[in-house]
Order: sequence, then structure tokens, then C-alpha cells
Amino acid sequence: GNPAAIRMFLCFRFLATGETYESLAFSYRVGAQTIGKIVPEVCRAIWCKLAPLFLRMPSSKEDWLLVAENFYDRWQFPNCCGALDGKHIVTRAPANSGSVFYNFKGSFSIVLLALADANMQFLYVDVGSFGRNSDGGILSHSTFGKALLSEKLGLPPARALPGAPQLGAMPFVFLGDEAFPLQEHLLRPYPGKNCSVDQDAYNYRQSRARRIVESTFGVFASRWRIFYSRIGVAPEVTKKIVKACAVLHNMLQRETTPAQVASILEDFDAEDLQGLRPLARGGNRGSVLACEIRDKFKNYFTQVHAFPWQEAHI
Repeated sequence: GNPAAIRMFLCFRFLATGETYESLAFSYRVGAQTIGKIVPEVCRAIWCKLAPLFLRMPSSKEDWLLVAENFYDRWQFPNCCGALDGKHIVTRAPANSGSVFYNFKGSFSIVLLALADANMQFLYVDVGSFGRNSDGGILSHSTFGKALLSEKLGLPPARALPGAPQLGAMPFVFLGDEAFPLQEHLLRPYPGKNCSVDQDAYNYRQSRARRIVESTFGVFASRWRIFYSRIGVAPEVTKKIVKACAVLHNMLQRETTPAQVASILEDFDAEDLQGLRPLARGGNRGSVLACEIRDKFKNYFTQVHAFPWQEAHI
């Protein structure tokens, strides 16, 4: 047979099933060491060839505006350029690594930071931060976090929210959960259990829009079952695996109907995920400006753009 096709098949089988190298070697009569060389080589080739086509972060104001329009149409959250989340990828500890990869859950991991659009596609992935790093700090060390803070993402200029010129020009933002810091362009929920009714309404509207990234991870893991358990390879190989799976996810997502996505998610059970774990909650000391921006979004969702259905969830 075609050697290249056989290598691709073995790699896809490994990613889609989570079988060990030894199990695949027994089934296909190829040495486990040989498969151990094939998988990272094929994953690297997939990333290099397909990432420019299927996983490019928007770089122009027009591209970001298109992402934001989709978010508003689907989730009724204006000026939103993506939902941000991170996961610990549980992996094998490398020899002599000490506690570098040891995370708060008591296992060894590297971190996948991902930004998703309203269509359950990854706009950006950063993989490889050590598991012991604070999860909030992972954002600041990523290329995305640095570009966000230095305002080099090419986001559109601030503009009024639909039907609310009285609130003034509002920045374009990303949505994160409690693991991320509150910033001018990054919103997180109001903390604590003693929120006001209006704060609860805001938290629901943000959660409703941000959940798209959770669903993206659900579809991602359901397609690539290797993430259902600890990945028994070295962190450097795990990085290549995660990046290849992310770009393949986007390629498949473009051809998948909403009904097919719903079917995939029906079979998904987050409790089964042993290889993909959530980040820990972080601190919440946002700047005065960041707090004001969140308050204005809260006012928008409760006074200008409230829906009858949101009250049922508060």
C-alpha cells in the first residue's frame, strides 16, 4: 500500500480512539517505536499544511467585525469577538521534570488556551504552558494575551451597542469565565453568590454566549477520543497532537451541519473526560475602566436589550 496513506491512517486511528502505541502495534503489525515516530511527524505536517487554511486568528478589523456580527446574531451579545477558555491536557510527566508540569489537580499537564467563534471553530489555540502555572497567568504569557494587553490584535474601534447610543462607544470584547482576569477587552462574570438581580442577569447573558467555547471543546473531544484519558506520551508530542486535532476540528466543523453537531454533543459527557480538565478560578481585581465597561454591558442587558426568557434563568 501507499506508505504515506498508512502513516496518516495510523495517526488518525491513534487520535480518534486514544489507543496506545502498543495496542496499535499489535493490531497493525507495525512496531510501537515506529508508530511513536509516525504520530508526531504526521501531526506536525497536518499543522504546518492546514493551519494557514483552517486556523488563522482574524487580523483585520473586517474579520473581527464578522466574528462579532455572528455572535450578536446567534447569542445576542454585541461587540463580542470570541469566547475564551483553557483546559489542562493531562499528559505523561517527562523524566527529571520535577514539579514543572504538576498542576493543582495532582496530575501532570500542559495547558490548551483556545478562543472560539460563534460557529464552534477555534480562532486561536496556544498549547504548552506548564500545568503548575496559575491559570490566570497562562493568558498573560500567551501570544494572544500579550497582543490583547498591548492592543495589537487589530480589533475594530469602540462603537455604540445596538439601540443604545446613550451608553457611549463600547470596546470590542472577549468573554471568559472565572479563571480569567477582568480587563478592558476581556469580560468575566460578577463574582460571588450575593449578586444583585441585574448582575445575575448579566452573568446569565455572558454565560449563555460564552458556553459556545465549552460546546466547541465538547465536539473537539468527541471527535478525538485521545482526550478522554491521560495522553501517554511526552509533553512535546502532546503539543503536536493538540495542535493537529484543533486544525482538523476546524476543517471538519466547516462541513458539519448544526443537527450533526447537536448529535455529537448528545453523546458527549464531560464526566468522562479524564484528559481534558478545566482551569482553576482566578482573582478578580479589574481596573476601574474594566468594571465600568462590564457595568455598561449589564445596564444594556437589563434596561435596553432585556429578553423575557432571561428572567427565568436568574
